[in-house]
Amino acid sequence: MAGNPQRQTKKTARTRAAARRPREVDLGPLPDLIGFMLRHAQIAVFREVFQLFSQVDIRPAQFSVLTVIERNPGLTQSQVSAALGIKRTNFVALLDSLEHRGLATRQAAKNDRRSHALHLTEDGKAVMRKLRQLVDIQERRLVDRIGESGRAQLIELLHRLIDGRRMKAPQRTRKRGRVAAKPPRRQAAAKRSLTSRGMG
Repeated sequence: MAGNPQRQTKKTARTRAAARRPREVDLGPLPDLIGFMLRHAQIAVFREVFQLFSQVDIRPAQFSVLTVIERNPGLTQSQVSAALGIKRTNFVALLDSLEHRGLATRQAAKNDRRSHALHLTEDGKAVMRKLRQLVDIQERRLVDRIGESGRAQLIELLHRLIDGRRMKAPQRTRKRGRVAAKPPRRQAAAKRSLTSRGMG
């Protein structure tokens, strides 16, 4: 006895739809790792930044360079690249693109003619004024998600990660009449080892 063609068609459609749905992937401990989540947060934020900065055809790395040059006119290429942690070869190509667009210019440094001092052009200054407006928009979007206190806390924690500073452990208050017991040597050593390695 032949089946219902209409029912078979619906079943086939459901099967195809299920096959097209993305498979849920088990990420294991990754969502609890600082490095993994930092990378994903960067991707999420940069996706929005790229979209905003496309209005003036500027990438985040270019914005960083323009910002440092604007705030420190006359710095050399090596000083700017070192401040931003950009490799020299990558920085030269990046600066070439900004100079080609007429946003920045190289000038012979006063104290060292072999070095180039960097300055913004008038067009570069105009682009920076627009970029600051776009950055304010993006920062407001992020603050709307995590709040002002969350932003301040996040910035502080990121600085600690970059600087390598440890958080101070809260001081334990002892109750009067009791002496805190010292942990066994093996246990204390294990705690020190775990603290020094970290959990990431």
